[in-house]
Amino acid sequence: MVHVSAKDMATGNSQNVSITASTNLTDEDIDKAVKDAEAHAEEDKKKKEEVEVKNNAESLIYSSEKTLNDLGDKISGEEKAKVETEIENTKKALETNDTAKIKEATEKLTQVFYQMSEQLYKNANPNAGADPNAATGADANNQANGDNGNVYDADYKVEDDNK
Repeated sequence: MVHVSAKDMATGNSQNVSITASTNLTDEDIDKAVKDAEAHAEEDKKKKEEVEVKNNAESLIYSSEKTLNDLGDKISGEEKAKVETEIENTKKALETNDTAKIKEATEKLTQVFYQMSEQLYKNANPNAGADPNAATGADANNQANGDNGNVYDADYKVEDDNK
């Protein structure tokens, strides 16, 4: 049962509403449903985990395939072959419906995909190992000119509208 009331502050008018559940279940039926839910809680938890693992694997397969297609020839054939092999292994694991195998295949695909991404970024930025605190290009020019990227330091005062 829910009771809700509202009062218009300007006019002083108030309204009340009560909402009650309409059910034909007896207390025995409700207790039975609660006990049944408690009895199957572990089974439901396991089923939920299975579904989440499968969804995660399918999502990773999709994003990996899409990324490989988008990259084209920006990665070596060897790197591409490794990822494709792990994609196929993950697809085969999904067919088995074995959660442990799916998790293992997903982890391997993730590792290989990350290695490929790391190599891709290293190739794109050969200075990746340089000093991360060193300013380069426009950043160095902005620092030399005293421009801090349109960031302004300002004071402010909070005013309460209700006063």
